[in-house]
Amino acid sequence: MEYKAFTSRNFRTIPQIANLPERFRKDMEIVAAVLPFKSNSYVVNELIDWENFEQDPIFKLTFPVREMLSEEHFKSIEQALDSNMESNQFKSLCNKISLELNPHPAGQLEMNIPVLDGRKIEGIQHKYSETVLFFPAQGQTCHAYCTFCFRWPQFSGLEGMKIASKQSNDLSEYLKAHKEVTNLLFTGGDPLVMKTKILEGYIEPLLAPEFDHVHTIRIGSKALAYWPYRFLTDTDSKDLLRLFERVTKSGKHLALMAHFNHPVELSTKAVKQAIRLIRSTGVEIRTQSPILKHINDSAHAWAKMWRQQVALGCSPYYMFMARDTGAKQYFDVSLENAYNIFREAYSKVSGLARTARGPVMSAAPGKVHMVGVSEVSGKKVFVLQFIQGRQADWVKRPFFAEYNADASWLNELKPAFGEEKFFWQDDFEEMTRIRLANAIHQDEE
Repeated sequence: MEYKAFTSRNFRTIPQIANLPERFRKDMEIVAAVLPFKSNSYVVNELIDWENFEQDPIFKLTFPVREMLSEEHFKSIEQALDSNMESNQFKSLCNKISLELNPHPAGQLEMNIPVLDGRKIEGIQHKYSETVLFFPAQGQTCHAYCTFCFRWPQFSGLEGMKIASKQSNDLSEYLKAHKEVTNLLFTGGDPLVMKTKILEGYIEPLLAPEFDHVHTIRIGSKALAYWPYRFLTDTDSKDLLRLFERVTKSGKHLALMAHFNHPVELSTKAVKQAIRLIRSTGVEIRTQSPILKHINDSAHAWAKMWRQQVALGCSPYYMFMARDTGAKQYFDVSLENAYNIFREAYSKVSGLARTARGPVMSAAPGKVHMVGVSEVSGKKVFVLQFIQGRQADWVKRPFFAEYNADASWLNELKPAFGEEKFFWQDDFEEMTRIRLANAIHQDEE
């Protein structure tokens, strides 16, 4: 299959879209003015049920619909388009709305950008001591965009919002200076949109003895779900698989962190063949997804997805909560509902699929696991713990929040039992104060 991308500029040329009522096409244009939109020929022709597009999960996963913006934001854009607003004014309006959608949640810009020799290292995030995230500039797009994407500012054109680096030297120098780092995650966007030669230029130097402390390399990618032909028929597919094999034969662990949001993405011959080829190189495939209303908010969907993944040799990894950014209000599932869905799905699969953890909030203090709902002294409470924390001592220490049936994120929770703060809050607030003060000082220099 030939790859063809569809964006807000050419999506009307898709035959299936041309058959839809004009109101749907107009709605797409309005929403896509704020939230980045991109699909492709594989998603359109092999994953979406166009006979039932209004309820189809993959359609909603990749195509913008009206409800992804608030009514106020939607009408502002609609009126601007109808009045032929001057382009600079229109761009300013779109940027204003984008900034109201919390474009960088969890302190990504303020808290995670590291410093080396007094200089901010752009394109790197270092939130947990043993793990570094690297954003190669050439990988800051995807084969298609998810409508829930928590990194949508990477594609939006908002000034100062993109995290990216072309400097592999910065990465090498930072890793040499931080021997505590054992895991490196290439992320984006999607690093596998890059040509293999470019990806190789980032990875090959890390196989040298001076980087022996980095024993695991991860690649976060949606390519298996949105363009499995990346591993099958792209001009450098074989080169990519050979690169994977060189990494694993060097003694390093290479993991593909695959994003699958619905069982349909695991159903095609192409994705099954791609998974077999990747696994034959010694790469481990771990799977993760947020839980999303309209997409996969049922125990049936998750149990089916986990069973399919295990059958294909993949390891279920995380059920995340949708981050508090972009179109979160459209995809929102409460913590309690997510927990109940996870628990029911978990009960329907074998032990090999019970490697999944969830529901988990990847919040500013760390990855917070919703362990369950319990009752203490006659009161319902949420039981939580850190799977990862900005401070290692926080990990696996249970803490309790007041029961809140509507809460879907950490900042909506209050400590239980009359406590003023959660046990970790004072430390986190002090970390935040110090990081922000240092950031201001560096900017002034």
